[in-house]
Amino acid sequence: MQKNLCRGFTLIELLVVISVILILAGISYPTYTNMQERARATQDMNNLRQIGLATQMYVNDNDGLVPASTIWPGTSTTPGLYSKYMPGRKSFLSPFDKRSSLETDTAPVSYGFNANVYAASPGIARDITRVVSPSLTILMAPRYIGDPRNSTSWTGTTTTAPDLTAGGDPANTRGTHGNGRRINALFCDLHLEDLAFGPSSVAGTFQDTTSNPAGQKHWDPTK
Repeated sequence: MQKNLCRGFTLIELLVVISVILILAGISYPTYTNMQERARATQDMNNLRQIGLATQMYVNDNDGLVPASTIWPGTSTTPGLYSKYMPGRKSFLSPFDKRSSLETDTAPVSYGFNANVYAASPGIARDITRVVSPSLTILMAPRYIGDPRNSTSWTGTTTTAPDLTAGGDPANTRGTHGNGRRINALFCDLHLEDLAFGPSSVAGTFQDTTSNPAGQKHWDPTK
């Protein structure tokens, strides 16, 4: 009489299966993380687009002037873009900023206006109609200090949104995406670009402030 025997996996077979699974996971993980980063970069650009449209509406209603420095996001008691031009605050938070999203007057803000938009010289004292090269001049970009992967690098809030210094900030070590080599920027004509972050010695990169004309036009609205 023949017996039915159920044969299990040997230890070697189990190890082979586990090895195959680990190899496949190792192959797919970089693809997965790249997809996540691309999604965050797209959302970051969408946030800048929403803020840009709201800024344009504000400018139209205020004789060409952008909202006041540091309090431009607006609160329930100090109007800015919120709440007339942006009904919520979620677009103020970049997906690269790991702080929690809030709908309060202390909500985090991840973006900053080009400081020269506010400066009297070299600047335009908030009057966006005085920008000489709107398609080449950066209006806004993510604002942080150091490494954007650290939550402590992001400090802006709805009442204290720091201005974006020329080149972003000398202490910034990397961009927000593209393995630290890229960053999104909103220009004064409201188009968006995915810029090379640096180094500052390369003409036309986000960190370049001195090359003529690329870097100077990026940061000086009078050029």
